Amino acid sequence: MFQLDYTLLSDAVFIFALACILDIVLGEIPDRIHPTVGIGKIISYLRVKLKNKNPKIEKANGILLLITVAFLTATPVFLGLFAIRFYLGSIPYIIIGAILFKSTFAIKCMRRYTTPIAKALKNNNLDEARKYLPYIVRRDPNSLNEQQITSATIESIAESTTDGITGPFFFFAFLGVPGAFIYRVINTLDSMVAYKTPELRNIGWFTAKMDTAANYIPARLTAILMVIAAGLAGKSTKESWRILKRDRNNTASPNAGYTIGAMAGALEIQLEKSRHYTLGDKGEMKAEDIFKALQIMEITSLLFGLTVIVIPIAAIKILLISI
Repeated sequence: MFQLDYTLLSDAVFIFALACILDIVLGEIPDRIHPTVGIGKIISYLRVKLKNKNPKIEKANGILLLITVAFLTATPVFLGLFAIRFYLGSIPYIIIGAILFKSTFAIKCMRRYTTPIAKALKNNNLDEARKYLPYIVRRDPNSLNEQQITSATIESIAESTTDGITGPFFFFAFLGVPGAFIYRVINTLDSMVAYKTPELRNIGWFTAKMDTAANYIPARLTAILMVIAAGLAGKSTKESWRILKRDRNNTASPNAGYTIGAMAGALEIQLEKSRHYTLGDKGEMKAEDIFKALQIMEITSLLFGLTVIVIPIAAIKILLISI
């Protein structure tokens, strides 16, 4: 019987653990079968259909866009996993659930895209570093010097800790695999339509607000755990916490400044996007800081998973058994 009991909770821990193993061993799912690519295609199709000359109608369509894509994505996941567990049992349910859940987050992927940048910078090859930078940020790489490229890379690692890892973890903890997919829909929509341009201002306004809301708790909890991770990685916990508190509101995003600030303080450097924000105190950045940022990101992800998934589920299981 598919019911909320301690065996179902145990399955959630196994799904989480197996998904993380799949990420570490295999990395990203190929684009041709990646669910996020499919989500993007649905968004692209509906975005055109829901455009309207009337701003009010278009804003209403922006709400409809998010609800529709979330429904089309999460419902098949929920029904599919329900059927698998009911008819085939826990083991197929855990395996399929882990594969699906893995598609909502990416830990190894960030190392894959940023390591070539760090190696190029270490070898003083700016052209090579600029070639890889567009994979993780939208800034024009040709206008950036060595310090700016390093900063952009570390900023991306810090912010993506929430967007690409702990955000899906958080929603999985409360809503299971379908919840992680709902988060991925919101995040993907945000990257595609949440811009203040004439074309997207109305259709993307609701997505922008929902993305801010969805990341509100994950960003703050991630930043706190990043401070702890800094100490575990041999960096400054004290500075990480100080800069987090001081500079967390320096970004236009109400969420991004938390993890970027925590990372800047941990590495005792200044992260800056020209004409947009500055976090941290002046300090020379080196290519090695990118590797250290990746280490802090990975430790933070582990701590987050333990904090919101493994430990709470274990506690609930013990409580259920004792009743």
